[in-house]
Amino acid sequence: MLTIKQLNKNLDAGVYDEKLAHLYCRPVAEVGYFRDRIAHVADGYAKTFGKDETAPVAIFSAPGRTEIGGNHTDHQRGKVLTGSVDLDALACAATNGTSTVNIFSEGYGLISIDCSQLEPVKEEENTTASLIRGILSKVSSMGWPVSGFDAYVISDVPGGSGLSSSACFEVLVGVAVNGLFCKGALGLAEIAKIGQYAENVFFGKPSGLLDQMGCALGGIITIDFQDKDHPIYHAVDFDFAAAGYALCIIDSGADHADLTGDYAAVPAEMKAVAHEMGKEVLCEVNEDDFYAVVPTLREKLGDRAVMRAIHYFTDCHRVESQVEALENNDFDRFLRLVSSSGHSSYMYLQNVATYRNPADQPVAVALAMAGHYLRNRGARRVHGGGFAGTIQAFVPLDMVAEFKAGMDALLGKDACRVTYIRPIGGCTLVD
Repeated sequence: MLTIKQLNKNLDAGVYDEKLAHLYCRPVAEVGYFRDRIAHVADGYAKTFGKDETAPVAIFSAPGRTEIGGNHTDHQRGKVLTGSVDLDALACAATNGTSTVNIFSEGYGLISIDCSQLEPVKEEENTTASLIRGILSKVSSMGWPVSGFDAYVISDVPGGSGLSSSACFEVLVGVAVNGLFCKGALGLAEIAKIGQYAENVFFGKPSGLLDQMGCALGGIITIDFQDKDHPIYHAVDFDFAAAGYALCIIDSGADHADLTGDYAAVPAEMKAVAHEMGKEVLCEVNEDDFYAVVPTLREKLGDRAVMRAIHYFTDCHRVESQVEALENNDFDRFLRLVSSSGHSSYMYLQNVATYRNPADQPVAVALAMAGHYLRNRGARRVHGGGFAGTIQAFVPLDMVAEFKAGMDALLGKDACRVTYIRPIGGCTLVD
């Protein structure tokens, strides 16, 4: 590890400039902001944990991710297309010689976990502490000598943005634990699965693996989750900017409170269809067999479960077609598929609004107004879990300024974020 003093000298000398330019998709001349973030997180570590400039530290990074294709398909072990973005979380960390893990997240405060107690704590469910404890527990159960460390964390991945701030944090903690205690032996896909385990078992959220894999692996990747222990994934080499489009993530400003039931109902209803057909999840169901028994399924499970299953099958096929379109440089076809996926999510998956208050539909309004500003160009769709949160739009570069101004006027300053696809996932920046 470098000392804080040497880290700051290297930053001032531009030692990391090329690395930062590659990581954050910027020209070298524009990496000053990212150098300053590293200096800031190191300074925060020193002040919070009472260290001086001789203290050895490492810097870790994990990006947010954007869902490009496959909406609510991962938890049925289906197919997805995802990409990491240039917004990330940073941690400055080092071991502390105790059994206590201390993680201070700027804007949120300090969480301390005793490594001698790594069983789930009921009172911690739905808290960040549960995620940390779950990651430590899983890594410890794999035989690695996890012990105490101190970490100072900053993030520019906004919560509730559809960019997977929780999964980003999970991957960041996993990458730090990997670097501090596992000698870097854990693979990025393994770190993603550790994060999902913490979220499912300790946090209490029945999430799939898409978010964690998107944050951990980096770049544009397509993933087939059919084999849950060994998901198949490969990189998709495509440059959206070179195609003449920006990828925008727009926060609808919707309230996320009390949505756990809405999110949980999606996988529950899809699994109910699978169970009626003698399977665990929909990826194990033959699609032709499903359509043959739709009348029976409607009678037993209701229409929404059937429609959500229809969305699952069609969106998995769309992922295959989206990958094919990008690899063949057929961006017009890709955009049509994005629109088709959005239509399916709206009509069949039904995750654009909760319908508990029909007058309150901010995601639907955001989609409508995005369509207005795009003027029949580009594409837009609900992004991520849905119900609240964000939409996604592929915007022609010559329209970005006008589009962003219009969406920000509707939803608030910087509601529309213009993002870049980051080529690297979870990583050690400096050690």
